Amino acid sequence: MTGSNIIDLNPEMLAAAAESKAWPFEEAKKIIARYKDKDFPETVLFETGYGPSGLPHIGTFGEVARTTMVRHAFRVLTADKVKTKLICFSDDMDGMRKIPDNVPDRAALEPYLHKPLTAVPNPFGGDYASFADHNNAMLCRFLDTFGFDYEFASATKYYKEGRFDEVLLRAAERYDEIMAVMLPTLGPERQATYSPFLPISPKSGRVLYVPMINVDAKAGTITFDDEGTETTLPVTGGKVKLQWKPDFGMRWAALGVDFEMFGKDHQTNAAIYDRICNILGGRAPEHFVYELFLDETGQKISKSKGNGLTIDEWLTYAPTESLGLYMYQRPRQAKKLYFDVIPKAVDEYYAFLSAYPRQDWKERLGNPVWHMHDGNPPPIDLPVPFALLLNLVSASNAHDKAVLWGFISRHAPGVTPKTHPELDRLTGYAIRYFDDFVKPTKVYRAPDAVEREALAKLSEALGALPQGADGEAIQNAALNVARRIERYQDHSKQSPEGGPGVSVAFFQMIYQVLIGQERGPRFGSFAALYGITETRALIERALAGQLAA
Repeated sequence: MTGSNIIDLNPEMLAAAAESKAWPFEEAKKIIARYKDKDFPETVLFETGYGPSGLPHIGTFGEVARTTMVRHAFRVLTADKVKTKLICFSDDMDGMRKIPDNVPDRAALEPYLHKPLTAVPNPFGGDYASFADHNNAMLCRFLDTFGFDYEFASATKYYKEGRFDEVLLRAAERYDEIMAVMLPTLGPERQATYSPFLPISPKSGRVLYVPMINVDAKAGTITFDDEGTETTLPVTGGKVKLQWKPDFGMRWAALGVDFEMFGKDHQTNAAIYDRICNILGGRAPEHFVYELFLDETGQKISKSKGNGLTIDEWLTYAPTESLGLYMYQRPRQAKKLYFDVIPKAVDEYYAFLSAYPRQDWKERLGNPVWHMHDGNPPPIDLPVPFALLLNLVSASNAHDKAVLWGFISRHAPGVTPKTHPELDRLTGYAIRYFDDFVKPTKVYRAPDAVEREALAKLSEALGALPQGADGEAIQNAALNVARRIERYQDHSKQSPEGGPGVSVAFFQMIYQVLIGQERGPRFGSFAALYGITETRALIERALAGQLAA
C-alpha cells in the first residue's frame, strides 16, 4: 500500500482496468475525466485531512488507505505516465475547543482552551513540543508502518511559512463573496458575529471567533476587537487562519488538490467547500464521500471521545492486512468498528488472497487484495483459518504458540513455524484475542437428556472412524448422527439418502456445550485439527459435568 512501487503494466491487466467497476477505478476515472481535452498538471494531487484534536483513530487511517487505492488505480489507468502525490494534511492550527476525554490530566489543559493545537502542551509526556505534535507523530508512525507513500503537511507550518499567503490575500479581496456563501448557512445570532477569518490573539494566543471591524483588501489586513483592544493584523504569515469550512476551499485552491475523500458528516458542506475554492481562483477537487464508522452501540467513533477501536488495538489482535481489507470493503456503507469484527476480517483477507492466483484479470481487479497491495499481492499459504485457531485455543486452553503448533503439525505434517511464518504470526494473535475477548465471555452449559445422547453417539461415531480421518469424514459422521435424532432434523433440507437434513441447532449445541461459545467453524475441520481422541475426551468431560459450572 505504498503508492510508489513500480507497476506491472501488462496489456491484459490494462484492458481489464479500463473496464473495471471496482470503486477505486471508478473514482480514478473521475480524475481522468477532469482533464479531458487538456493536459494533466505536472503532479496530480491527492489529499487527506486530519484534525489532531485527539489521537488518530482507524477512520483516519482508512481515509489514507482508501485514497492510496484510488491513487494506485489512477496510476494504472494512466499507464503511470502522470506524477502523483498524496498529502496528509493536519489542521493543527485549529483552536482546542474542548478537552478530549482520553487525555491523562484534563485539568492541566484547561488554561490552553481555544489556543492552536500546536500551542497546547503535550499531555502524554515525551519529547513532543505540543499536543498536536504528539498526535501528528502518532499518525505518521502508523502510516509509516504500512509503508504509505505520503507527504505530511502541517497547517501551522503552511500558514506561518506563507504558503497560503497568496490565497489569503485573495480571500481578503473577495471577503464579501465568501460571506455571501457562508451567511445563509448560519442562524441569525451566528450571522451577527461570523467572519471567515480567525485571528490569533496577540494578547492571549487564542484563536478568536470575533466579527471584523474592517477588512482592508489593499493592505491585506483585518481589524477586530481583541478583548477590548482594537487590533489590526495581516492575514498573512500565520497571524490569522480561516474558519474550517472556508479553510477547506482555501486549501484546495492554494495547493491545487485534485482528489479528496471525506466522511458523510461533511457531505452537506461539500458544496460550500467547492464554492469557496472557486471564489478563491481554484477548481474544486473530485470528491468521494464514505460512510462513517460506528462503535459497538452504533455511535459515530470520535477522536475526542476515544470510542471505537484505536489503530494499536486492532493491530494487537490481527495483522495489518485485515484492517486494510476492512477499509476497502463497502466504503459507502456504515460499518461498526469494534473487536468482534476482527476475526472475520482476518479470515476474509486470507480467503481473497488464496483466490487471487486462480482468477483472471477482471476478477483480480475486483479482488480487494489487488488494491491493498498495489497490484502485487504476496503468495501466502494458510492451511488453518484464524477462526479455527481461535477455537483450537479455546478447546485446548493453550497459553503459548508451542501448544498450538503441536496440534497444527500433527494435523498437517511438514507445516512448521519456519515453513509457514504467516500462520505462526496468526497463532500469537489468536492467543491474545482469545485471552482478552473470548475467554471472559465463555459460558458452558450442561447438556439435557437429548443432547447427552447425541453427544454420546457422536463420540461413538468418531471412535469408529479410521486413524487420520480428515475433516470431511468427521463432518459426515457428525451429520449422520444428527439425522437420526428428531430434534436436529431439518425437513426443509434433504440428506443424500433422501431423508431430512440437519438443523444448525445441532452444531450450535456442540459449541455451546463443548467450547462455551455460541458458534464456531465447521465442526469437522475443528475436530480434525484438535484431534479425534482429544475431541472425544472433551465430550466425555462435558458428559461428566466437568465443563459447565
